[in-house]
Amino acid sequence: MKLFEGKVSTILDISFDRNSEVSVAAQGEGRVSISGVQEKYGALVEMGKIRLAHDGEQGTHILKPAPNNPVIINQRYMPINEYVTMQIASRVYGIEVAPCGMCEDKDGNPVYITRRFDVLPDGKKLKQEDFASILGKNEIGNGMAYKYLGCYEDIAKAIKQYVPAWQIAMERFFKLLLFNYIYANGDAHLKNFSVMYDGNDYLLTPAYDLINTRLHIEDDDFALKEGLSRDMVKSDIWDRTGHPCRDDFKAFADKTGILPRRAEKIIEQFQVIPKQAEEIIGESALTEKLKRQYKSIVTERCKRFSRSDKQ
Repeated sequence: MKLFEGKVSTILDISFDRNSEVSVAAQGEGRVSISGVQEKYGALVEMGKIRLAHDGEQGTHILKPAPNNPVIINQRYMPINEYVTMQIASRVYGIEVAPCGMCEDKDGNPVYITRRFDVLPDGKKLKQEDFASILGKNEIGNGMAYKYLGCYEDIAKAIKQYVPAWQIAMERFFKLLLFNYIYANGDAHLKNFSVMYDGNDYLLTPAYDLINTRLHIEDDDFALKEGLSRDMVKSDIWDRTGHPCRDDFKAFADKTGILPRRAEKIIEQFQVIPKQAEEIIGESALTEKLKRQYKSIVTERCKRFSRSDKQ
C-alpha cells in the first residue's frame, strides 16, 4: 500500500492550535508518555489535497503534529523523529511498517502523516484489534495505565493463540521488540501492537508509532511494567546493570518458540548501528545536535545489548 494514490500536495491548508491545552499524560504512578501528549487527527485526500476528516467521516490517513506540552523536550521534532525511525525500521531492517511521510502545516511546522492500513482503497475497513483489547485490558477495569500493564510474553502467547501462522508472526514480533529496544522506543505499549483479519486469517499488522522517545523524555527500557517476561530468569548483566543484554532476548525467543538459529539471525542484526541507519539520521531534518543524540542513544543501546554473561 502506498502513502498516496497519485500526486498529492504535502503543504497543508491547516493550522494546528499549539496553544490549546493538552493534558499531561499521567498514566499512573507519575508516568508521562509520548502517546499521551501527541494528538492525532483523521484525514483524507480530496482533489490532490489533504484535509481533516469531518465527524462521522471515514478517514484514510492520520496526521500527527508536534505536541504542545512543557514536559516534552524538542517537541517540534517529534514528527521528524517518528518518520526517521519508521524509515530505519523499513529500509534498514526490512520491518513492514505503515506507509508514512512528512507534511508541513499552514504555519510551516512539520507534521507526520501515515496511511491507515485497515482502510482499503475502496473504502472497506478491515477488522483490527490491538493487544490491549485482546488481553482484556481497559481503562474501566485496569485504570489509566492499562496499556502499560503486563509483559511482552503476554503478547507472544496471544499471537500463538490467535494467529494461525504464529511461527512467522512470532519472528516478526521478536524483531520489532528488538528494534524498539535498540532504537529507544520506550512507548511500545499494548495498543501499539495489533492484528487484523484479512478475510481469511488473523495477521500481525504493519508496525506503527515507532519513535526514539529518548530524544524527548526520560523513560524506561520497556513500556510494559513487567518487561520481557514476568518469570524469566534474568542474566547476571541485567541484574547488575539494570539493562537486558542479548542473553535475555535469546531466553525470551526460546520461551516464545523461536528456533535458536532463527533467533540468532535476528539478534545479529542489532549488534551495531548500521551505516545505512546513520545515513538516514544524517540526511534527516533533525537538528545537528539531535542527529548526534539519536546516533549516540542507539550506539549505546547496541553496546549494552551485545554484552553476554558467556563472554
